[in-house]
Amino acid sequence: MRAVTFQGKESVRVETVADPKLEKPTDAIVAVRAAGLCGSDLHVYHERERGLDTGTVMGHEFVGEIIETGSAVTSLHRGDRVVSPFTTSCGSCSFCRDGLTARCVAGQLFGWVERGAGLQGAQAEYVRVPLAASTLVRLPEAIGNEAGVLLGDVLPTGWFCAEMAAAHAGGLWVVIGCGPVGLCAVLAARAQGAGKLLAVDPVPERLALAERFGAEPIDPTRVDVRAAVRDLSDGRGADAVLELVGSADAGRLAYDLVRPGGTISVVGVHNEDRFAFSPAEAYDKNLTYRTGRCPARAKIDALLPQALRWSEQIEAILSHRVPLEEAPAAYDAFARRAGNCTKFLFVP
Repeated sequence: MRAVTFQGKESVRVETVADPKLEKPTDAIVAVRAAGLCGSDLHVYHERERGLDTGTVMGHEFVGEIIETGSAVTSLHRGDRVVSPFTTSCGSCSFCRDGLTARCVAGQLFGWVERGAGLQGAQAEYVRVPLAASTLVRLPEAIGNEAGVLLGDVLPTGWFCAEMAAAHAGGLWVVIGCGPVGLCAVLAARAQGAGKLLAVDPVPERLALAERFGAEPIDPTRVDVRAAVRDLSDGRGADAVLELVGSADAGRLAYDLVRPGGTISVVGVHNEDRFAFSPAEAYDKNLTYRTGRCPARAKIDALLPQALRWSEQIEAILSHRVPLEEAPAAYDAFARRAGNCTKFLFVP
């Protein structure tokens, strides 16, 4: 099959690799119909996260059709159209039972193979899905492949970020970073009842979508964000800040914007070795800081109606739809934010 493989820092290649095969009775093989290029893929691409084996198949967002199942998979069948979260999960360990499927004791992340161990990714023609019965979700006909791809990661993660921020009516809420997950966080915060909602990002195309989705856009290269939040809150600060960037600068800005007693909700993937503020500063603000990997599998079923309701907005987030063979150029453009791109979708 053809697949996008990791070749070292800022290098991916489309090449022919072995088709995946069933390895356990609980596996399924899925023919990929659409796969996303995620901002998290860039952490690997730029080697901010290290350890990935050369030749690993990239990607963890996909919708596809089941073509084969192991003998233990009885709830799913050949021909079913399914979406997968970005990690597998068993559905029965204590973490899964508690709704923290991203920390399943048997879970694996698609697209991460290190020292020969791990799970190949989904930017390919086919993908093997371990723990298929408890991982995959059958998609209703009314939800297309494009909305389906965002159901596996982007939409649940944005929703999770808004939940951790405890969005509610009234007050002031700030979203830092309006990539695909940030845009979904805007939609989610609105749906969960957030009052006045600000969206901070330097990219005009992203800000335009954030405004379309119900937020007041702020370009930090043109506006003093700290002063704007002070003015809008009578000097109090934001009730919650949703941070979706994953950088020290974004972390510091979130701290500066949040009010005493407020919440910082973080789903941006940080690679620094320390917080952007001190324990004393957190203490002095009575700060609540919430973060972690989204338990996407635990969210998908409940978000199916939202994916249907927001299909138009979701399609607007997907700026580029390209064949798998164009993956190297897509990674390069996405990394440079070139060509007005917000999100790439690969169609094998």
